[in-house]
Amino acid sequence: MPIIFIAIAVTGFLMFTKPIYEDITVLRADASSYDEALSNSKALENERDKLTSKYNAISKEDLDKLQKLLPDNIDNIRLILEIGKIASPYAMVLRDVKYNATESQSSAGMVAQAGGAQTPTQKDYKILDMEFSVTGTYSNFINFTKDLESNLRIVDISSVVFSSDGDAKSNPSGAYKYNFKIKTYWLKS
Repeated sequence: MPIIFIAIAVTGFLMFTKPIYEDITVLRADASSYDEALSNSKALENERDKLTSKYNAISKEDLDKLQKLLPDNIDNIRLILEIGKIASPYAMVLRDVKYNATESQSSAGMVAQAGGAQTPTQKDYKILDMEFSVTGTYSNFINFTKDLESNLRIVDISSVVFSSDGDAKSNPSGAYKYNFKIKTYWLKS
């Protein structure tokens, strides 16, 4: 009779208790992973709060300057008006304005893979290629270029081609036509 009770106890353990015990072990592992995720979310929440307080500490003027430095939209009309405003003290007027928004990949935007292959990286910004021409004297061109360079909006001058409308007799003022190609940037949304 005791052997029968031992057999029933072993069978009961193997049939009922062991699967329940294994389920409890799995649930404990799940609970520990959930606890880890909860602690990670609390750490992220703390980091978010720190960044929010830093962002809120930035003055409105500085935020406007950052927005102008690297805007979050293309706003090509405002850029044209801004460049026109920079050119106006030098009696230069923007003409022949053309623009094209691109998402170009440069060699600097490549990541080397094993075996020497390179794959393009995702950039957080887009590029606006713009062309325009102005007419003016060389000294005004230099001053305009310096002002364009010191402007808060990031502008890379890709090329400048200048030409004259004839010989020195037909152009006594020394005015030249300057064709600019520039690049400017904005953040992706």
